[in-house]
Amino acid sequence: MIRILIADDQAVVRAGLAVILGAEDDFEVVGEAIDGADAVRLARELHPDVVCMDIRMPGTDGIAATRAITSDPSLDVDVLILTTFDVDADVFAALEAGAAGFLLKGADEATLLAAVRSVAAGEGTLDQRLTRRILHEFGERRREPAQAPPTPSSPLTDRELEVLRMLARGLSNAEIAHQLFVEPTTVKYHLAGLLQKTGARDRLQAVLWGIRAGIVDAG
Repeated sequence: MIRILIADDQAVVRAGLAVILGAEDDFEVVGEAIDGADAVRLARELHPDVVCMDIRMPGTDGIAATRAITSDPSLDVDVLILTTFDVDADVFAALEAGAAGFLLKGADEATLLAAVRSVAAGEGTLDQRLTRRILHEFGERRREPAQAPPTPSSPLTDRELEVLRMLARGLSNAEIAHQLFVEPTTVKYHLAGLLQKTGARDRLQAVLWGIRAGIVDAG
């Protein structure tokens, strides 16, 4: 069962999401937060698996709330950003705050449900309309010659590097397995090693790590 907390300042949005998500057999909506501060409080109280977080809320916004949740060592919670605004600055801020996914509210119901499941599974998600543009711009902003690139806790294997580059192309575990002629479980094994070595929370954050390290081509 995937436990979900909804955070949005608009009651009608919260109600709509609760109906859609609550209708799924493997979902349980455990709470609704009216702003970022409320989301942080309820995340610590209810320990959901996923927070569906709006960005623009009065008081503590979704970015600050995401940063507070993902940086809290007592929590094992992933944040899926749901927003009306297709604004690059918001996406960059959300990803840097530790969000595991970013989806526009105009997405259809099936895409929303798939995004929640993907984030809960530790795979992360980024709206396909934003992926290439965002990863490219993120890479340009993060490549700072004066700073040494981040290094993993131990060297990545050739296979882990290959998996990382395929993740950056937006391939699923099944698609990667097909291209590498291996089982999906083998891909999961390499992905687990990659996440452990880089300290990334999920595959999306691993791709961003790869961009900062100059390993992944964001173009």
